[in-house]
Amino acid sequence: MNTLTVGNKAPLFTLSDENEQAVALADFIGKKQVLVYFYPKAMTPGCTVQAQGLRDSQKQLNDLNTVVFGISPDEPKRLAKFCQRDQLNFTLLSDVDHKVADDFGVWGLKKFMGKEYDGIHRLSFLIDLNGNISHVFNKFKTKEHHQVVLDVLNELAK
Repeated sequence: MNTLTVGNKAPLFTLSDENEQAVALADFIGKKQVLVYFYPKAMTPGCTVQAQGLRDSQKQLNDLNTVVFGISPDEPKRLAKFCQRDQLNFTLLSDVDHKVADDFGVWGLKKFMGKEYDGIHRLSFLIDLNGNISHVFNKFKTKEHHQVVLDVLNELAK
């Protein structure tokens, strides 16, 4: 796993959202900061808490000119259920073949209860207006993720 770091150019991608519509990162470069957060699986406890925090912070994120994309290997139909169930107000993207996760360096070996498997590591990337990674969020609790992001965004806005 070779995770991207601050200063790297963000890999451009186009993925299907929860409504099976194509969403391209390139459409946001130069217009908004983009928070790309990778999570393992929709509707699981940790992923739900993380998504709800971002949902509840949407006004502050908008005020800080930041759009949110949550990326997981889930199919669009599962993402749609997640959005509806939790009234999510940001875009979820389907990376079924985990190509984008590979490009960002967040797909790799994981261990859980003594078993090893490949999966998404829970990391987030802030992409600036120029398309460069300006911050990598790799140490946070799911319930505090939104606040960690807001703290960094507020600091950068000063």
